[in-house]
Amino acid sequence: MMFIPNLLSTESGSEGIVRARIVIVEDEPDLRDAVAEYLGAAGYDVATAETAAAARSLIETKAFHLAILDIAMPGEDGLSLGRWLRSKMPIGIIYATAAGTALDRIVGLELGADDYIVKPYELREVLARVRSVLRRVPQPTEPQDRKARTDRRSVVFGPFQADLDGRLVTGANGAVIDMAKSEFDVLEVFLTRANRLLTRAAISEAIGFTEDPESSRAVDIRIMRLRKKIEADPANPKFLRTVRGEGYIFSLPTGDSN
Repeated sequence: MMFIPNLLSTESGSEGIVRARIVIVEDEPDLRDAVAEYLGAAGYDVATAETAAAARSLIETKAFHLAILDIAMPGEDGLSLGRWLRSKMPIGIIYATAAGTALDRIVGLELGADDYIVKPYELREVLARVRSVLRRVPQPTEPQDRKARTDRRSVVFGPFQADLDGRLVTGANGAVIDMAKSEFDVLEVFLTRANRLLTRAAISEAIGFTEDPESSRAVDIRIMRLRKKIEADPANPKFLRTVRGEGYIFSLPTGDSN
């Protein structure tokens, strides 16, 4: 494992902001080190691991904002590691694959991938995708700053309450609803645009996708998974309804958001 220190100084007035931390899990040492050095020079705090096992040990002791995971690694593969990561923390995930096959992409999307990059790739492309994903990942502040915030945005729908700032959904009796980052991203889009018809293109743009047939499929997968968690009958949704041939609409009684 290797750490690349942040090479950019912290500007005055930015105390309390945690810089984006990235973990790169890649079994090719030259590629792993090149990406780590490039992202480190761009100002990120970067750590690397050569296997999923090494990554698990690292992640148990340090939180990250984003992970770049090679899918095809000896031992545990990147898809399995990504699924484990989602259970541990809200984190952006970019999968790297040499195949670039539709099957790899669909499986990854079902597990909550935020983006894909196909080998061989240019370092500038990696940086662009990292920046895009990080714009959609919450940037945490120090605990004392979080405690000072009293104007949190929340939305109540049925038995659920969504804390949009804390990115947390609770159900009846305050039980936390297990929700992947990708699922919450879509939910937030709907809750902040309730009672409005949203096309797949609009949803894709809101969560940072470039609209194409593959991203439309990704939106549908996220909505399907979301319905299973917030609808009593996912086949006949009460909140997240389909408007055939046009898109989706989230039905929310007026006055339920704070």
